[in-house]
Amino acid sequence: MTPSDVKATLSFSDGSPSMDMPIFKGSVGPDVIDICKLYAQTGKFTYDPGFLSTAACQSNITYIDGDKGERLYRGDPIEQLAEHCNYLETCYLLLKGELPNAAQKHDFTKLVTNHTMVNEQMQFFLRGFRRDAHPMAIMTGLVGALSAFYHDSTDITNPQHREISAIRLIAKMPTLVSMAYKYTVGQPYIYPKNDLSYSGNFMRMMFATPCEEYVPNDVLVRAMDRIFILHADHEQNASTSTVRLCGSSGTNPFAAIAAGVACLWGPAHGGANEAALNMLEDVQRMGGVEKIGEFIAKVKDKNSGVKLMGFGHRVYKNYDPRAKLMRETCYEVLNALGLHDDPLFKLAMALEKIALEDDYFVSRKLYPNVDFYSGIVQRAIGIPTPLFTAVFALARTVGWIAQLNEMIGDAEYKIGRPRQLFMGSTARNVTPILQRS
Repeated sequence: MTPSDVKATLSFSDGSPSMDMPIFKGSVGPDVIDICKLYAQTGKFTYDPGFLSTAACQSNITYIDGDKGERLYRGDPIEQLAEHCNYLETCYLLLKGELPNAAQKHDFTKLVTNHTMVNEQMQFFLRGFRRDAHPMAIMTGLVGALSAFYHDSTDITNPQHREISAIRLIAKMPTLVSMAYKYTVGQPYIYPKNDLSYSGNFMRMMFATPCEEYVPNDVLVRAMDRIFILHADHEQNASTSTVRLCGSSGTNPFAAIAAGVACLWGPAHGGANEAALNMLEDVQRMGGVEKIGEFIAKVKDKNSGVKLMGFGHRVYKNYDPRAKLMRETCYEVLNALGLHDDPLFKLAMALEKIALEDDYFVSRKLYPNVDFYSGIVQRAIGIPTPLFTAVFALARTVGWIAQLNEMIGDAEYKIGRPRQLFMGSTARNVTPILQRS
């Protein structure tokens, strides 16, 4: 980093000495004020709940401009990646910084494909869960348990360990997600098949049975691949920051990724598409399209407590660039499966139309986001709603790994240690138990 010629000056009204702070310029995006020496020089911390104005790291991986609706992986627009590349090419880009050439793509795909099986004992681990357990509860356990089976790649400071653990995680996540699904529905596990694509293999492991062979539908496989690409990384979001913070302690990569899975489970993060589908099902139970006006009225009423899920985004203040791509994919899938007359999908399209035309939503930029469309697509494909977040975790794994590896290679890397504004009791003497009221 090279500091700007311009400096920020912090002054105090109580006569304390002022402080000059360097300003750093990124290749794009806002300038950043360096406050690293703030506490040492002033004895004060900054206060920033939610880290809305704090850059905790420098990164070369993903750039987002929420006002413009722009998102780049290593400088490449996700719109172009989703149109011209598959998920494993995107994985290669995120991990290595450049898209692969034909030979590199072949070798990387072969390497990932050869690591898709998991240790057979993982099946016995699964049996410890209840059949009705949420898939994310299962996934948090399975991903963390990988460190018990692959001792040769748990040293986060070893570049070779990080490389092989990255391949293992990317390769095995589809297998683990499909195993979690099969377990909850009581079907036998389906082993991966090396002559299928990454996304095609995932869908076969999800939907095949020993009774008959499963032939992946090309439209659905491409839709699944696009979902993976669009969710592969998203800058310093909650789960990525969790992976970085967890990894900063020196824990193994599998544990760090398991921490990301746990964070992603929240309905405000990876559970958003599940929440959007649950909302649609609630409206459907109310009466469907005929009751949509009543539902919208409740959304507009601040006192109703009814929330519109799958619309708007904390980062994107314009139309979510991922949503446009998923909207195209959504209609392709519905056409391929002949589902336009399905009541829930008709309801979703009616809600989409209102959100894009009603001044209440347009003025507040509450556009349909990627979670709204990806939930519809996954339901159409046959993925049950509780599994949506596990699919998200599968896709995001490569982003977590890339961010973790970048942090470990950063010369400024330190164990994470946020500070606090303490508002509790000051020091006091412990009252003997018989004197406590």
